[in-house]
Amino acid sequence: MKFSAQNLVLPAVIVVMVLVTGLIEPRFWSAENLLNLSRQIAPLMIISVGQTLCVISGGLDLSLAASLGLSGVYGIIAMRYGGVATGMAVMLGTGLTFGLLNGLIITRFQVSPFIVTLGMLSIGRGLALMASGGLPIYDVPNSFIDILGYGSVLGVPVPAIIAVVTMLAGAAVLRFTIFGRYVYAIGSSPAAAYSSGIHVSRYVVLCYVLSGGTAAIAAIALTAWVNAAQPMAAAGLELQSLAAVVVGGIALTGGSGSMINAFYGVLILGMLGNALNMVGVSSFMQTLVIGVVIVGAVILDRLRRGKAFVV
Repeated sequence: MKFSAQNLVLPAVIVVMVLVTGLIEPRFWSAENLLNLSRQIAPLMIISVGQTLCVISGGLDLSLAASLGLSGVYGIIAMRYGGVATGMAVMLGTGLTFGLLNGLIITRFQVSPFIVTLGMLSIGRGLALMASGGLPIYDVPNSFIDILGYGSVLGVPVPAIIAVVTMLAGAAVLRFTIFGRYVYAIGSSPAAAYSSGIHVSRYVVLCYVLSGGTAAIAAIALTAWVNAAQPMAAAGLELQSLAAVVVGGIALTGGSGSMINAFYGVLILGMLGNALNMVGVSSFMQTLVIGVVIVGAVILDRLRRGKAFVV
């Protein structure tokens, strides 16, 4: 990655947010709040890895939260009969299968990822509601909760560790593997990638499979943290992950960006929500503020790339 002054903009924004919020509300800097913040943003950070892969490849995944909810419900049901390990395997299998279906429909029928994943969002929610009877499932094994939900390593919450490891793995895949180079090539120009001998459909499907896998990992972290499998879990998190990608500076047109951009975006959105809560801003106003930030980030990105135009 080439260094430029632009690489310092988002870190500078994060530092300013931390300083200003801490001066307004000193509790923001407390260890308790920072640890709580790390748990709160863990699911968003995890699924943002999958969203980043899809966006860089030229698509997007709006079914992530539904896949997360479905994976959690199926996994906890499986734990009743096969134990924690079986339940976690079911969660991972559900997420990967959901992603595989997304990828196959998109590539085989040449349908817009927006339409396909939006439809799969409804399918996933419907299946989760049917399996759970429309109610949260609370009989989650204590060992699952204690280790993955509230456990810590050297004082760092396990959900936060899972999130960071997932993001580092995604960064390594993009930066050091042939698959990663192909993802950038496909996002830049599918036709040129195909002409270069890249099996475009195969790698697009793999992006969505990995995206579904991140939803399953997020399901493990979130279900353990909230002590329940909720069919409507993480409602709106798919849009927040897309927002994190945009705020982080990744172009929705594909072909550019990195995991560090997504990481910055997650931190900014997470800290913004936490700061607004601490200073007593209403949830309605928070929705408005975050929306303005997202739209502003899109406009600034277009201006930075020199693609803004006037009709």
